[in-house]
Amino acid sequence: MSDNRTIVFFDLETTGLDTTVCHIIQLSAVSGERVFNVYTLPGREITEGAQQLTGFTVYNGELWLKDTPVNTVPLAHALTSFIYFLRSFRSPVLLAAHNAERFDAPVLLRVLRKLRLLQEFKQVVSGFLDTLLLSKNLYRLSSYSLKNLVSAFLQKTYDAHNAVEDATMLQELFNYWQPRTGDIFQCTFPI
Repeated sequence: MSDNRTIVFFDLETTGLDTTVCHIIQLSAVSGERVFNVYTLPGREITEGAQQLTGFTVYNGELWLKDTPVNTVPLAHALTSFIYFLRSFRSPVLLAAHNAERFDAPVLLRVLRKLRLLQEFKQVVSGFLDTLLLSKNLYRLSSYSLKNLVSAFLQKTYDAHNAVEDATMLQELFNYWQPRTGDIFQCTFPI
């Protein structure tokens, strides 16, 4: 970007869609070839809708993804590792997510506040870019879901609702669009 911010594309998978109470299950981020991905064992039940969408379940105190157990880390460790990953980029970092304003940013910021990590996060991250708003500003389409945008512009299918796959495809889509700086700023908001 012309303003010297590094864009890091990220995504969350959660126990449900209520941003005020859902727990993070998977946190992933991508910038260039660098990838961050962690899983956490949620402290609340995964809704049936989230289970169907993501394939995540909890069984005998373990997190499972489509019938395979996955290694988890405590949420505080996941978030401190994420901040450490973000520190490795030229500052300030702009975090980009599809539906960042209404979902990913509120969930992430709520959890960072709860764990008293928000100030540390703010030292690295300057704000959020909502690529859902960006896609609506740039194009007139019948659907703005990430899966449909990837299909329409990149002619690809992928494992949607896997956070690392969503972040990877979002980066590829953004690079394909090559939005102007002004278009990016219109869809950017501070912490």
